[in-house]
Amino acid sequence: MRRVIIDGYNLLHGTPRYAAALEGDVDSARERLIADLGARAAGGDDVTVVFDGGGNPESEGEPTRVGGVTVIFSPAGTEADAVIESLASEAREAGEQVEVVTSDGATRWTAAGGSVTVKRVTTFVRELEDDESSWRGGSGGPRRRATVADAVPGDLRARLDRLAGRKGPKAG
Repeated sequence: MRRVIIDGYNLLHGTPRYAAALEGDVDSARERLIADLGARAAGGDDVTVVFDGGGNPESEGEPTRVGGVTVIFSPAGTEADAVIESLASEAREAGEQVEVVTSDGATRWTAAGGSVTVKRVTTFVRELEDDESSWRGGSGGPRRRATVADAVPGDLRARLDRLAGRKGPKAG
């Protein structure tokens, strides 16, 4: 099993795959990313995605499991980069093999070394697209892929909304 730690907003903002979704709705972009990462986790990777929550005074930085992915909004007053660097440092000290996905130069420099490797978000997104191509291929044509939103219970959704800085469910 490979452990992967991803800089969530760096990936969302840094690649065309998610940038268009961000323009309309950051929640949808995050959900799409987590769904894509869920497919990676289902393939055997231990996936953690870290989003900046530092500007949200209610963010506690507690990890939450969503669709097989560990989702962390950094605690109030702390940037996601600091959380990623800390996770990478802990893994290195434990001799654990970890891949950090970010294009942030300072985080790449701080995280890399020993048992921790780094990968740019553009390279990682190409891998996700290749994964998607493989599950879409085969007989029977395109299939609808289940999304994280399909599996998230209402109470967990409310907690994620609070961590993301929303007061309640989106008005429809």
